[in-house]
Amino acid sequence: MNKRTLFIITRVILLQKKHAYDNKYKKSSFCNSINIIIMIEYLRGEIAELTPATAIIECCGVGYETSITLNTYSALQGKKETKLYIYEVIREDAHLLFGFSNRQERELFLLLISVSGIGGNTARTILSAFTVNELCEAIITGNEVAIKGVKGIGLKTAQRIIIDLKDKIKNIGGDFTGATVAPATINNDVIDGAVSALVMLGFPSSAANKVVQAIAKSEPQATVEQVIKLALKQL
Repeated sequence: MNKRTLFIITRVILLQKKHAYDNKYKKSSFCNSINIIIMIEYLRGEIAELTPATAIIECCGVGYETSITLNTYSALQGKKETKLYIYEVIREDAHLLFGFSNRQERELFLLLISVSGIGGNTARTILSAFTVNELCEAIITGNEVAIKGVKGIGLKTAQRIIIDLKDKIKNIGGDFTGATVAPATINNDVIDGAVSALVMLGFPSSAANKVVQAIAKSEPQATVEQVIKLALKQL
């Protein structure tokens, strides 16, 4: 057997193995469209701890800390157990998990981080300022003013989000009509929760407290989620 024949046989074997691997670990059609592999699909377990920015999910005695959006926080409130769809980030200095209460929010998160200049934390901040339907509507209608209202998002980045994602949004199901949140009387717990969440998102404590206090006076019936969303547009 000459070297060329051996090379061809080896290549055929490797291609067969790759084909078998691809069939066994198929990516979803959505993830294929943006070239992302999901290793951990979801976590299901008890909610050990919950804040507006993080959720610790206990699975088989192990607690997994996941970074969450305000929409996911709202969905988890009052629950003892949950199922979070996961996006995993592995770096040299960190191993991070982002958790989402539904696939639509995760898919929109993945679309956002596919845009140049937008990382995981920025995408989470955007998804905390809008619901999935609100953001999809803003992108489809080209509402750059609404998108650049989020802290850290300038006009060029807002325009890039619209240009890059406008045609991809159709891969995410939904009618893009925003849901309303039932109002509640504001109290110190709401103020403390909002300030704590903003600090965890990277904002200075003094600035966060000042903005939250002002919002509390002008919007006395706002929930903690609504206060944070308003604050993200002012900080």
